[in-house]
Amino acid sequence: MLNSYYTVKPEGEKELVIQKSRFIGYIRRCETEEEANTFINEIKKKHKDATHNCSAYLIGEHDLIQKANDDGEPSGTAGVPMLDVLKKRGLKDTAAVVTRYFGGTKLGAGGLIRAYSGAVSEAIDETGMVERRLMKQMNVTIDYSLLGKVENGARQSKFILDRVNYLEKVELVLYTENEDQEEFRDWITNITSGQAELLEGDLSYRELDVPSDKQKE
Repeated sequence: MLNSYYTVKPEGEKELVIQKSRFIGYIRRCETEEEANTFINEIKKKHKDATHNCSAYLIGEHDLIQKANDDGEPSGTAGVPMLDVLKKRGLKDTAAVVTRYFGGTKLGAGGLIRAYSGAVSEAIDETGMVERRLMKQMNVTIDYSLLGKVENGARQSKFILDRVNYLEKVELVLYTENEDQEEFRDWITNITSGQAELLEGDLSYRELDVPSDKQKE
C-alpha cells in the first residue's frame, strides 16, 4: 500500500465553449477498470447525441491500467492528451470523459489537444483533489483533568484529532502517519506523563483536501 497518493473527490464536471463547440468534462474516482467503463458508458448514454465522447483513465497504485479513447477524433488529439493531464496532476484511480458537441468550426490537431486537455483540467479544478494518506488510528483514554492539555497539544501537533468521546473517562481518537507511530507513542507518553491508556486501531486511508494553489504543482 502506498503511504499517500492523490486522487479526485468522488465526481464533478465542467463545461467549456471553444469556437462554438461545447466541451463537457466529467471526472470520477474509479478504483477498478469495471467502474471506469461503467462511468464512461453512463456518459455515452447521457450524451448519445454528442459528436464525440472521448475518455481516459488510470487505475491502480502503480497506474498499471491505463486507457485512452479518441472516439472518432483524429488519432492522438483527445484520449492521450486527457490521460496526460491525469498523469501530470499525479492522480490515481481517476477516469475522465469529455463530451463534444461540434459547433461548426474545425479546431485542427493542436486546437483539439488544447481543448480536450483543457476540459479535463478545468473539470479537475471544479471537482477538487484529495490526498489519501495511510494512517494509523490511535485511541487514547485519559482522565478529564488531562483533556485540555492533550487536546490543545494534539491540535498543535502533526497528528490529526478526529473526535473526542466523553465517557467515564475521556477518549480521544487520533490518527498518525504510518511511519510516525513510534513518535506518536513517545508524544502521548510525554504529554500525559505516562498516564494515558493507548489502544491502537487499524491502518486506513484518510482524505485531506488539496488546496487549489497546490493542485497544479
